[in-house]
Amino acid sequence: MRWLKLWKTRILLFFAVVGPGFITANVDNDAGGIYTYSFAGARFGYSLLWTIVPMIIALVVVQEMAARMGAVTGKGLSDLIREEFGLRTPFLMMLTLVATNFGNVVAEFAGIASSLELFAISRYISVPVSAILVWLVVVKGTYKSVEKIFLLASFFYIAYIVAGVLARPDWFQALASTVPTPSRAPMRNPEYLYLVTAMIGATIAPWMQFYLQASIVEKGVTARQYSTSRIDVIVGAIFAPIVAGFIVLACAAALHSAGHYQIHDAADAAFALRPLAGKYASILFAVGLFNASLFAASILPLSTAYTVCEGLGFESGLDKKFREAPVFYWLYTVLIAAGAGVILWPDLPLLKISVLSQVVNGVLLPFVLYFMLRLVNSKQLMGPYTNSRLYNAVAWITTVAMLILTVAMLATM
Repeated sequence: MRWLKLWKTRILLFFAVVGPGFITANVDNDAGGIYTYSFAGARFGYSLLWTIVPMIIALVVVQEMAARMGAVTGKGLSDLIREEFGLRTPFLMMLTLVATNFGNVVAEFAGIASSLELFAISRYISVPVSAILVWLVVVKGTYKSVEKIFLLASFFYIAYIVAGVLARPDWFQALASTVPTPSRAPMRNPEYLYLVTAMIGATIAPWMQFYLQASIVEKGVTARQYSTSRIDVIVGAIFAPIVAGFIVLACAAALHSAGHYQIHDAADAAFALRPLAGKYASILFAVGLFNASLFAASILPLSTAYTVCEGLGFESGLDKKFREAPVFYWLYTVLIAAGAGVILWPDLPLLKISVLSQVVNGVLLPFVLYFMLRLVNSKQLMGPYTNSRLYNAVAWITTVAMLILTVAMLATM
């Protein structure tokens, strides 16, 4: 009976701290990410599945670092960068993040429009209604109520795993493409390098580290509680790239294998899946896209507001009222209104904007990782909670690999 009580206690502790890690990792499979994974699967088939395993390893390490810093220091990442490196560094980084995240927000509302247009709902209805809904949920809710809604939305990503199975992929070929590293030949293809960078940027986006650390702080997770919260972070970091892999798998099986190499957005992928993989795969893909887009349209502006307010020293947090954190809530409001407004502009190349925003994420990632590594290895800040040699090795390899990939991509282009 003692072991039963012990496990019951552990489960209760896990559900007490679950949220920030699982939510952050899953929201990264947003509309921009889904566009990128869908396009990668349609264009190159199973050949890009090799990225999933290294992305899982890197995401686990990077997310765990951010969460640990939040629990130990009680401060967000922007806060720490400002305190340790001065105002100029976070200011320049914030400008880049705001611009990149705005592109991501536009992609989320594009996802909402595309997914609901498959059910004959005009974007001139779906986008404004969704923008108002997103604003009300966050601005009028508390951290706990908003977190519960986000957790529920996270579990809808299972739809993509089901859609991947319904697409009837060649499992042997998929597994063979997942295990080995790619040959040199594809790496000379600028489009291939562009999509590798976009996939990594979509999976390990810079904004995630800022949002996760801020969420850990706002949830009140301390160093003492962190061992349980760490499970939440690791589970989320494993689950999210697996979902990404199934999106690539579904489009590789149903589109690339049938000679459909080009799509204009993820809704096109859903529509194309219907005759090739059955209407249920198509519906699941479209429903998953809507859920992911609405979910991320809430989180991405929130992440940007956290980053800017922490970096400049303004009040921030979902448990504060509008009058207590006006800059935080006004920035959130402006990002939602502007992102939704752009989608109502006709003839925008939404897929190109969305994939480009993921590429910019990948290019910006090594610079964010550099500051994270400097901070997480500071004995003064972290005490006994600094990185292990293994964590440092994985994080530095990821940083250097992204720099080399960026240079190679620009050189081939």
